[in-house]
Amino acid sequence: MHSHPLRQIIESCDRAISAKDFDALMENYAEEAALVVKPGLIVTGKENIRKAFVAISDYFQDQLIVEQGEMQVIEGGGDALVIMETKLRFPDGQGGTVETTRRATYVFRQVQGDRWLCTIDNSYGTSLLDAETA
Repeated sequence: MHSHPLRQIIESCDRAISAKDFDALMENYAEEAALVVKPGLIVTGKENIRKAFVAISDYFQDQLIVEQGEMQVIEGGGDALVIMETKLRFPDGQGGTVETTRRATYVFRQVQGDRWLCTIDNSYGTSLLDAETA
């Protein structure tokens, strides 16, 4: 079975994040997209999203590695809701590495026939509702 085209798009975004290729990353975002930077902080617009990814990379000392696990795509009306495991690896500040998995939610809009653009990027998923992350 072939994977959904959004898996390839998201995986290319992950490679761009890990490689700090923010120009390539931004090609996959809609102009008016929103990014959950962290609980309580959302930025909108491609330029602000790009700046946020640069700041995130700096925060993780340019060592953030992002990969994807299981994925479900629900399409309707030219949009797609992606529910996916996002696997993160980054330095712990003490010479070690932290590995964590989030259950992310993304929304993509289909444009120009078969092209998809991210309109909402929420790597925290429904954990935004948890008291400890709010």
